[in-house]
Amino acid sequence: MRAFALIKKIIGVNEMVSRSMDWIRQARRNLASALANCEKELYEETCFESHQAAEKAIKGLLSHFHRERRGHSITFIILDAGIDVPAEIKNCASILDKHYIPSRYPDVYDEGAPMDYYTKEDAEKCIRCAETILKWVESIVRGAK
Repeated sequence: MRAFALIKKIIGVNEMVSRSMDWIRQARRNLASALANCEKELYEETCFESHQAAEKAIKGLLSHFHRERRGHSITFIILDAGIDVPAEIKNCASILDKHYIPSRYPDVYDEGAPMDYYTKEDAEKCIRCAETILKWVESIVRGAK
């Protein structure tokens, strides 16, 4: 347990400032980057930026609920939200998680680089999933205000 978390637990402090809109704003920017990369046919970058958009949106959702989780697996981060997660969102999280490492590192493959493996279809699917997750998060955060 991190020192700060331990101190909060000992003194009974469980409130943290919500930075949800900061996370969501950055998620939107990552999504814009994904779209720009797709236009330039940088499909592996599109998939990575789509993952980043969804990850940051989910971290924004956690922040909205005054929770925090480190890591990059959207599938597992979303479990800490403490709410029912629609099957479509879980499916998109799983799809995007599969691109976090392989979209960036050549040594994931026996030969070639990520750019040799990623297609327009991969990129479009990742963008759709990132958009779906971001819209879902925004609907929850907006609905609470």
